[in-house]
Amino acid sequence: EVQLVESGGGLVQPGGSLRLSCAASGFTFSSYAMSWVRQAPGKGLERVSAINGRGDTTSYADSVKGRFTISRDDAKNTLYLQMNSLKPEDTAVYHCARYNNRNFDYSMGNYWGQGTQVTVSS
Repeated sequence: EVQLVESGGGLVQPGGSLRLSCAASGFTFSSYAMSWVRQAPGKGLERVSAINGRGDTTSYADSVKGRFTISRDDAKNTLYLQMNSLKPEDTAVYHCARYNNRNFDYSMGNYWGQGTQVTVSS
């Protein structure tokens, strides 16, 4: 079965950095598009970023463009999200997700992991 396990979250100061990881199993990782989705307290869901199966096409939300970078290591079956210049408004539970295709679409993904908490505060 599809399994997605996020890690790397924690408490950081504004302006700091974190690198999130998503360990994938139960499917051929390189064949599927992946994404990062966040859920902030009192706010709706937001797709932060997405990457296709080949890793040659990416998408970013306007709120994180220029600060976050999505990447994948197919040999390690792992998805990453490098987060720099963090702001308090980045505080959220971050989930990785898998699409049902090599290419991503407008959606947030079909299978989700449990999430990892990121808190940006002084």
